Amino acid sequence: MKIIADLHIHSCFSRATSKSLNLENIYRWAQLKGVHLVGTGDFTHPAWFAQIKDKLESTGDGLFRLKSAYCQTIDAQIPASCCEEVRFILSVEISNIYKQGNKVRKVHNLILVPELSDAINIQKVLEKIGNIRSDGRPILGLSSRNLLEIILSINPKSILIPAHIWTPWFSVLGSKSGFDSIQECFEDLSEHIFALETGLSSDPQMNWRVSSLDRFALVSNSDAHSPEKIGREATIFNIQPSYNALFHALQTHDNIEATIEFFPEEGKYHMDGHRKCQTMLDPKATIKNHGLCPVCCKPVTIGTLSRVENLADRQISEMPQGAKPYCSIIPLIEILSEIHGCGVKSKKVQKIYHDILAMIGPELQILMDTSLEDISHKHSPLLAEAISRMRQGIIHIEAGYDGEFGKVKVRL
Repeated sequence: MKIIADLHIHSCFSRATSKSLNLENIYRWAQLKGVHLVGTGDFTHPAWFAQIKDKLESTGDGLFRLKSAYCQTIDAQIPASCCEEVRFILSVEISNIYKQGNKVRKVHNLILVPELSDAINIQKVLEKIGNIRSDGRPILGLSSRNLLEIILSINPKSILIPAHIWTPWFSVLGSKSGFDSIQECFEDLSEHIFALETGLSSDPQMNWRVSSLDRFALVSNSDAHSPEKIGREATIFNIQPSYNALFHALQTHDNIEATIEFFPEEGKYHMDGHRKCQTMLDPKATIKNHGLCPVCCKPVTIGTLSRVENLADRQISEMPQGAKPYCSIIPLIEILSEIHGCGVKSKKVQKIYHDILAMIGPELQILMDTSLEDISHKHSPLLAEAISRMRQGIIHIEAGYDGEFGKVKVRL
C-alpha cells in the first residue's frame, strides 16, 4: 500500500509557528496535499498533548486518527477528489544544546513513539531536565546520545531520527555546531540510529557523496510551521499503515519507495553567505575568501553544499548500492503564483489553487503523477507546461543562503 508520510511537523505551541496549526487543520491539509501519515509534532508540550489525548484515538496499531466528532466539519470542506484516510503518529522535535568534545553542540532530533504512555513517560523524564512548557520544540541541555538512551529505556521501539542533518546551526552534521559523523554524536548507541532526515537544503544525491551515510535510510519531511507547508517534503513507503511496519521499513530500508524533495537550492541554507550583506558564495568562492564575507570581512555561514563537499568521499555522479529514487518538486501554489503574476497569498491564486484540487486531486498527485494531458484538459495547457518543466528539471534557480530561502522558477 502506498503511504506518503510527513513525520516531522510542529504545532501552534512551537515558536514561530502559525496559530492555525491545530489537529483539525493538520488533518485537513494532509488530505489536500495527499499525505496519508503525518506527525502530531510537539508531544512533549503539556497543552498540546492534552489536545492530542482529547482529539485523537488509537487505531490499535501504534497510529492514531482524528475522532469523528472533530472530522465531520472538516470532511464537509474537503473536495471529493482529495478525500482519503489520514493517520497520525506521535512525534516531537527536541533541540539538544550541550557541550561535547570541547565544543558546544546544537542538534535537533525527531522522536517517534507508538503509545500515549510512551509520550507521557518521556515527558516526565524530560521535565526533570529542562523546560518543556515554553516551546513545543523544547531546548534541553541533554546530549543526543543520552536522549536516545532515555527513549529506548521507555520503549525499545522508539525511533530517533536526526533532523535536517546538514543545517548549519542546529544539526548533527551542521557546519557550526555539529559533528563529523553520526558515530561521533551517538557513540555507543549509534547502531540504534537507522534513518536520517536530509532537510530542505539537501537532497539524496548530495548525501550519497558521503559513504558513511550508506547504512542509513534517507527520509524527507516538511518540518512544517504552518498547515499549508505540510507535504512540501515527504517519504513514500509501500507498507500497511502501522507503527511496526514503519519501524521495519526504516530499520531495513525495505518498502521505502522514494522521497519527495524541495529542489535543495530553494532551502535557506544551501549556499554559503552573509544575509546582512546580501552576499551569496559557492564553496569555491568561500575557500578563495578564506571563509569571510567579501563585503564586511566577517565569517560567512557555511551552507549545506560546502559542508557536504567537506565530508564527501565520492564524486557527484556516484550512486551507492540500494539508493532510493527521489522526485524534486516546486509547491503548486508557487507555480500558480508565477503563472498568474500574483502573490501566493493573494485571493486569486488561493482560489485557483483550491479549484484545481477540486477538479483534479491532491497537490502531490498533481505535481508527480497526474498526466499532463489531464492537467491541460481539466485546467490549462500553461499549467501542464509548467509542471512538465518542473518534472524535467528545466527551471531557473536563485539559491538560498544564511537563512534566506532560494527562488525556483519554471520561467514560462
